[in-house]
Amino acid sequence: MVTILEKEFFLSEIIGRKVYLKTDRVGRLSDFVIVETGKLPEISHLVVGRSYGYPSLLLPWDKITLISNTEIVADCDHIAEYERPVPDAAILLKAHILDKKILDMDDHEVEVVYDVKLALQNNKLYASEVDFSRNRLFRRIGLKKVAKFFADHHEESKTVSWIYVQRLPEEIGMFKGHVKLNVLKENIHDIHPVDLADILEELDSQQRLAVFNELEPELASDTLEEVESRVQRELISAIPEERAAQLINEMSPPQAADILAVLPSNEADELLKLMDHEDADKIQQIIEEHNENILLYATDDFIKLPPTLVAREVIDNYRNIARDKEVIMYVYVVDSLDTLLGVVDIRELIMSEENQTLAEIMTDNVIALNPNETLRDAFDMFGRYHFRAVPVIDDNNRVLGVVSYRDIRGIKPRLD
Repeated sequence: MVTILEKEFFLSEIIGRKVYLKTDRVGRLSDFVIVETGKLPEISHLVVGRSYGYPSLLLPWDKITLISNTEIVADCDHIAEYERPVPDAAILLKAHILDKKILDMDDHEVEVVYDVKLALQNNKLYASEVDFSRNRLFRRIGLKKVAKFFADHHEESKTVSWIYVQRLPEEIGMFKGHVKLNVLKENIHDIHPVDLADILEELDSQQRLAVFNELEPELASDTLEEVESRVQRELISAIPEERAAQLINEMSPPQAADILAVLPSNEADELLKLMDHEDADKIQQIIEEHNENILLYATDDFIKLPPTLVAREVIDNYRNIARDKEVIMYVYVVDSLDTLLGVVDIRELIMSEENQTLAEIMTDNVIALNPNETLRDAFDMFGRYHFRAVPVIDDNNRVLGVVSYRDIRGIKPRLD
C-alpha cells in the first residue's frame, strides 16, 4: 500500500523528486506512464532517470510505498530487473501531454496544457485534470511570485476534467498529436457549466449556437450564466424568444437581471413579458430602480433539514435532497418553524462520522443578514468572511432566504 502525504498534487510538483529503492537512492522521477482503462487514465509505471551511463528504470506503480514532499520510495530488491526502456507504445504524461494544445471538437485550438493534476483514489494514482492556467506555467519555470500575482489578481484556475478528454492515440509520439476535448453530442450534457462556458467562448458563432441548442434547459441556463456578456447577447439574440425567456426564468432574479441588463432595452422588455410575473417584477426592480434590498437577491431554493437527521442518511440521499436547489454547498438546520439552528458545510458533512446528527455537526454561531440590509451589506459580508452563501433571517431567527455569492458577484452595488 502506498503512502502519499498529499492526495492531490500537480505533475510539475513531483517531477524531479529523488527516488529510492528501499534505502538506496537510484535517481529522480522523470515521467509517468499512463494507461487508459477507465474514465481517468491510471498511472501504471514511474520512469526514473539515472546518472549518465546508467539505463533508466521502469518501476511498476504497485512497487511504490511512499510519495512524500521530497522523495519517492519503492519496495524493490534487484535494480537490474527494472532497467529497461519505456515501450514505444507507452503514453508518457510529461513528454506527451504537457505543452500540447487542447482542441475543441472541430480541431480549433482552445488552450495549452501547462500542467496535469494527479489524484489518489483507492490506492491508485490517476491523472484527474488538465490545467491550462498561466499561473501553472509560471510555477513550472520557477516564477512563483508572478504565478501568485496571476492567481490573486488576474486569473482563476482553468482546468478541465480528464473525463472530457478524448482517448489518446495508441502511438501519440513525443512531439506530435494534441489533447482533444471530447465535446460531442452524446456526452456534452455531463460537462460542468463553467467548463462548457469556456469551450463555447472559443467556438465560432455557428458552432457555438449548434452546441448550445443541444443542451437541456437547466444546463443551458446554467451555462448562459457563466459565459461572458458578448456571448450572452449573441446566444439570446439567436434563439427564439420563448426559449430565451425559459432559460432566463430558470435563473435567480439577480442572475436574470445581470443578463437582461446587457441586452437592448426593447429585447429585455419583450423577454420580461414572457417570464413568471412575480420574478419579472423582482428583476425589473433590480434593473430599473436599482433597489438594493437584500431580499430581492435571496433565493428560496436552498437545503433545510431538521437537526435529528444523521449524516449518513443525508449523504445517501443528497442527490435527491439537492435536486432543483440553487444553493447546495450548505445545509441549513431548522426546526418546524423554520427557525435557523445552525449550518453545515457540505465538506464537513462528508468528513463527519456516519451516525452523527446534524445537530452534532452544525455550526450554531451563524453569520446572517437581516431583511432590511442591502446588497452593499452582503458584499461587505462576503468580503469579510469569504462565505459562498449567507442566510437572511428575521428578528425571530426564521430563515427568509439565502443569498449566494455566485448570484451577486457580477452586480455592482451603489457606493452611496
